[in-house]
Amino acid sequence: MLWLKALHIIFMVTWFAGLFYLPRLFVYHALTTDTPGSERFKVMERKLYYGIMTPGGVLTLVFGIWLWLGYGYSGGWLTVKVALTAALVAYHVWCGRLMLDFKHDRNRKSHVWLRWFNEVPTLILIAAVMLVVVKPF
Repeated sequence: MLWLKALHIIFMVTWFAGLFYLPRLFVYHALTTDTPGSERFKVMERKLYYGIMTPGGVLTLVFGIWLWLGYGYSGGWLTVKVALTAALVAYHVWCGRLMLDFKHDRNRKSHVWLRWFNEVPTLILIAAVMLVVVKPF
């Protein structure tokens, strides 16, 4: 089971790296005015989303569910953690929609809005780690 836990953590870190970086790319993309720069960001965003974030997210969920089935965790803290994970999945999907807006040159979000959007996974990470380590309820 420790191998599963290690893999869960490894892929969670991978997923979060993408969740932190992709919205930052959106900020820079929103500030870009030249076509070559915009096209470069489109490639970077696509590769990050499909090559790192999505596999990291899927494997995080797979190993997390496997851990839950293996250990039989229960309690209020786990319920909240699952809700936070569902919020992260929704955030991931939202990032995908924003990426498609940039891909089709129809982004309507300002760089300031995107900077605030970029902070969401940080808050979720802090809450999730506190729940898993402290198990307050």
